[in-house]
Amino acid sequence: MFKSDYEIKKELCEIGRRIYNDGFVAANDGNFSVKIDDDTYYVTPTGVSKGFMTPEMICKVDGQGKLKESNGPWKPSSEFKMHLKVYQQRPDVKSVVHAHPPIATAFAIAGIALDKLIMPEAIIFLGAVPIAQYGTPSTMEIPESIEPYLQDYDAVLLANHGALSFGCDLNTAFFRMESTEFYAKLLMYARLLGGEKEIPCGEVKKLVELRKEFGVPGKHPMEKLCPGCYAGDDTCSMSPTEANEKYGVESSAAYHGFQPLPSQVCPTPSSNKDIESLVAEVTKKVLEQMNK
Repeated sequence: MFKSDYEIKKELCEIGRRIYNDGFVAANDGNFSVKIDDDTYYVTPTGVSKGFMTPEMICKVDGQGKLKESNGPWKPSSEFKMHLKVYQQRPDVKSVVHAHPPIATAFAIAGIALDKLIMPEAIIFLGAVPIAQYGTPSTMEIPESIEPYLQDYDAVLLANHGALSFGCDLNTAFFRMESTEFYAKLLMYARLLGGEKEIPCGEVKKLVELRKEFGVPGKHPMEKLCPGCYAGDDTCSMSPTEANEKYGVESSAAYHGFQPLPSQVCPTPSSNKDIESLVAEVTKKVLEQMNK
């Protein structure tokens, strides 16, 4: 669905308000972008609160991050380098969101990956979220640190920094940031209550198959999560962590070594309603499977 430049800028401002109001950024933190073509991107400005942006502040840049149009006092985010790395490595990605959601960022600071499979919706729509090594913001260190994960994941924690999510459109990228924070919150609460209990590998396989069935766009690292159940055993009762230990996988944070699911085409036209309907449909299907 065609959108005018002004509509794209308005969407970026709306996502900025939502990210700010959700407490995912403070002050002038965060940045996000939308890809138009290989040499045209819209990116949020530096030094501006993302909750108070207006369309004229949004910067239009080329494939090197340089302004394509004069934009008054507003300059593009200096962290656009990591966005470009995602776009270069993932042709299916049309939008990137970087924020500092507090609980997910706390996991990044603690050096704990979000790699425990504890909730059906998180498995279907997000997968695991690894941690990239620390890099100095605004330098090429962060783009280089995230590169190993880009082919197998749709969200990455940035050590001692925040989180990065990406998708086939701006809403999808934003929803993945929301899902990352919600996943981190659930894992934190579960550990406060005595520890998480992972979904068995056989059930994880069913959820991954549901993801295929519903054509969820993006990458997913879990097709070979448990070599046993993907060899034909649909009743594997081990947890993913136990399976990794049994089959000699270094850790569940090493999912990038597995064969990912192929990318799906982003639904067109894409809207909040489309995505919400898909989530509701998948949730209904999951509940039906669990009640069998």
